[in-house]
Amino acid sequence: MVFNGSAEGTIDQKLRLAVPAKFRAKLGTENAGQVWVCVPWPTKVLRVYPQARFQEISGWDNGSLMPDEDEADLESDLFSLAETVEMDSAGRIAINKLHLELTGIGTEVVVNGVKDHLEVRDRAAWKAALETRFQNLPNLVRKVRERRVAAGLKPSPTGGPIGGSSGGPAGSKRDADQDATDE
Repeated sequence: MVFNGSAEGTIDQKLRLAVPAKFRAKLGTENAGQVWVCVPWPTKVLRVYPQARFQEISGWDNGSLMPDEDEADLESDLFSLAETVEMDSAGRIAINKLHLELTGIGTEVVVNGVKDHLEVRDRAAWKAALETRFQNLPNLVRKVRERRVAAGLKPSPTGGPIGGSSGGPAGSKRDADQDATDE
């Protein structure tokens, strides 16, 4: 499932955010009870993942009983800040007050579809930076493509930085299988 597009929203007095209908529709007909994981990020954004996707990407390193200090700190900080939230029958999720404080997000928000997750941003801040972000897209595409090439990964066949040749995660087994059939 790929989330894309943008919608404005409001966080109500009980700190609930209605997940926009266009994003709920991608989840199927049984929206109530859908479980999400909300992660505050230092770039003043809340990253909201469907629980299954969060679990999939959080197990990327297979773990260790003896992680090095940086890994242990990352796991401790990231997972202790992540909150599991369940969507109610009205399509709302509860936003943790600490998340709003850490990110500086107010009650007027924009919800953006970002590939495998949603991002919640302060609406005024998003609008103020949108033109600059838009103008920077070609530069960002170039930088991401250069990093992918330097890491030995194939740039996206569409010329953009998104995904690999198979549409799967960059460097995935599906990409490796596709590369083998391309040769």
